This record gives sequence, structure tokens and C-alpha cells, in this order.
Amino acid sequence: MHVGYEAAFQHRSDLPDGEFIERELEFCVRAEDSGFDSVWLTEHHFSNYGLVPDPLQMLTYIGSRTRTIQLGTAVLVLPWHDPVRLTEQVILADHLSGGRLVLGLGRGLGQDEYEGLRVPMEQSRARFNEYAQILLHGLETGIVEGGPTVRQPRRELRPRPRGSFGGRVFSATVSPQSGPLMARLGLGAMYIIVKPLELIQLDHERYCDAWQEAHGQGSEPPQPLLSATVVVDEDEDRALELAAKYDRAAHAVAVDHYGMAKPEFGTVKGYEYYRVMRASTAGPAAGSTPATVVYGTPDQVLEKLADYKKRLDLQGVLAIFHGIPEEEGARSLDCFVRHCLPELQSWPARSSF
Repeated sequence: MHVGYEAAFQHRSDLPDGEFIERELEFCVRAEDSGFDSVWLTEHHFSNYGLVPDPLQMLTYIGSRTRTIQLGTAVLVLPWHDPVRLTEQVILADHLSGGRLVLGLGRGLGQDEYEGLRVPMEQSRARFNEYAQILLHGLETGIVEGGPTVRQPRRELRPRPRGSFGGRVFSATVSPQSGPLMARLGLGAMYIIVKPLELIQLDHERYCDAWQEAHGQGSEPPQPLLSATVVVDEDEDRALELAAKYDRAAHAVAVDHYGMAKPEFGTVKGYEYYRVMRASTAGPAAGSTPATVVYGTPDQVLEKLADYKKRLDLQGVLAIFHGIPEEEGARSLDCFVRHCLPELQSWPARSSF
């Protein structure tokens, strides 16, 4: 099974931004020697929720300092980009990395980001659908054209694509409506643990059904990826303590970044599903079990991830270690590398990239 290292770049320390980025990048570079199959970065703007406004630029830097590790975007927010420029940038990054790029796309949830980038949030789903078609066609053919609103004149891109992106383009899928759209576009699914596994499993069943309808009976979609915050420690009580600590801290940053406490959260057209998330803006109660973190001893973490793999038919896990480069997060990462990573990579999976 594929195991990636996902760096959140959540800046919750007093370090200057430049120093923080430099230290986080060192962990990304070291992921190759630690044995991870890939490193992933997520696009965010205007807050300490994630200091990665340009994942492709940062991944190109990481690629220049590594040899074999694959480089993933988890995610690029498609409606925020000109689709032609983005297609060019993706192709160039793939060339510069020797064909190591894996794309994760998303629609974005931050209203402050949409406003700051001057993109109407209510147009996000339509823009995602249109831009994705232009991007995917350009990555396979080297030609960009069309789009009902973009109306892109036909142009050949140079450099041409290095190779096919088939099987290495995924999309974050959170709302029940997203899965069928991604399936029709031919995108692999990337699930994030923000709701119970039972609901994610229902989303995956809807995604698979839509894939069969769109691509024909017998056609199998790529096995999905799972993005998971992980806290692992050889001491069970300490693992729970750290998981609860980072669950509360990450929740507070998310509430601030996404404006989840504001009355208008979840009222924009196309985002009605997210309205239910306002109920959790107070944060996890003291003493509660962290619901969005995979935590425990190495054996417990492996048992939990085995359940996700079985029920979602995963091809890979993208592990996030909040708190790095703080000592506690580094200890969790080291414990994962020593006790979980080899076992996870030994599990059978149908890799698509």
C-alpha cells in the first residue's frame, strides 16, 4: 500500500514565517530517507491554517532535493486558478521532477480565501467542473480549448506533457454530492476524516456507482486515498493525551480559517452540506475521544487503518503529523516510521500511480 507524508504547514508557533517554512520543508525532504512513498502539500491563503499558497512551487523545490519520492498536491483548489496557466504549471512541474507529480484537486471551503482571490464562491462547483475538463484534456493531449465560460481558443502547450496523468489525478471528496461528480470526471477519490467512517463508506459507494454509470459496467475506478491525521506513541495514555491536544488545537485553527462560527457559514449556494459542521465550532469537549484523529499505540493505529482500508478499498494513506517540528510531533512521526510504515507498505493494494 502507498503511504505518503502530508505536511499541513499549520503555523502555531512564534517562529518567523520564513524560519517556520524552512524547518517544515526539511521534514518534507527527509520523508524520502524515512521511507515514505510521497510527500503532499495543500493550498491555502491568508492565514496560519497553512502556509502553502503555491504547492507546485514548493513541491518543485522538494523535488530538486530528492530523487525518487513522489510529489502530491492535497489539494490544489481548482476554481482559484486560470485553467490554462495551471495546466502549463502542472506539466512543467512534472518535467522538472522527472514525472513524479501526483495531482489532488479540490473545490475549497474558505470564504475568506474566495473573497481575497476575487472568485465568486457560489460559482465554485461550475468552475471546478469546467476547469477540470480543460485541465484533464490538456494533461493528456497537450491541447487546451473550449469551456462554456472560459471559451479558450485551441492552443498546443509547450512543453508537451511528459506522460499520461491517467491514475494520478484525485479529488478531495467531503460532501455526498461531490463523489458522483468526481467519478463522472474520471478522478480518483481522496477522502478526509472529518466525519464517521460509516458516512465516508456511503460516499464511496455512491462514487463507485456513479463511476460504473459513467464509464461502463466492469470499469473499476482507482482505489481511493485517505488523508488522516495520525498520532502514534508506544504509550497508549500519552497517545490519547497528544491526540486530544492536537485535535483541539487544529480544530481552533480550522474554525478561525473557515469562519465556521459565523452565522453565514454554509449558506453559500453549493455549500449547504457544510452547514452541519457549525454544530462543532465549540470544539471537542475536554475528555472526549478525538473523532478525526487516528491515534494510539502502533498496533492500535494499524488496526484502525486496516478498518479504513477494508471498508474503503484504499490504495494509500496520506499521514499528517500535526505539531511538527515540535518535539511531540517529531516523536509521533518517528514512532510511525519505525513501527507502522513498513507494515502499511506491505499491505496489498492496486496502485494507480
